[in-house]
Amino acid sequence: MNIQALKVTVPIIGVVVLAYLIFSPSRYVGYAPTQPLPFNHKIHAGDNKMDCRYCHTSVETSAHASVPPTATCMNCHTNVATTQKDVKWLTKQYDGEKTTGNSIEGKGRPVRWIKVHDQPDFVYFNHSRHISRGVDCSKCHGNVAEMVKVKQVESLNMGYCVNCHRENNAPNDCSTCHR
Repeated sequence: MNIQALKVTVPIIGVVVLAYLIFSPSRYVGYAPTQPLPFNHKIHAGDNKMDCRYCHTSVETSAHASVPPTATCMNCHTNVATTQKDVKWLTKQYDGEKTTGNSIEGKGRPVRWIKVHDQPDFVYFNHSRHISRGVDCSKCHGNVAEMVKVKQVESLNMGYCVNCHRENNAPNDCSTCHR
């Protein structure tokens, strides 16, 4: 490699590293956005012992855990807690009526949830690979069954992931997560 290439490459790498440190996901520990519908995981997954996979159906087969369509909610809420304000709002969304605040028209349109656990675009994370190897969801997401409002409990930054991979003899080469 020649000197001219180094003069260009080193500053670019420096800027990328600095940007990563500034915008690192570890800054988001405790992040708990207000959702369009205050979904209470403690009631559903905790008190009612609903399996995470009932709503997050693709977690075992896909890179993404997925959020459920409104129809999944309505499997129960057609008959359960139908007089509650939030369930009425959900029913109106499902039935396609206009509501105040977050209008959605068309039957079965999903609630526009705000992502809590997110990775930068240059990071590849596959939920199904981790689930198939026995990694419990709470390792990264915390005890969601006890959360009234879901929040990020781990940094989910590169150091967090690399340490976990080391502790569990998982692949640790760059191409495992960066594609």
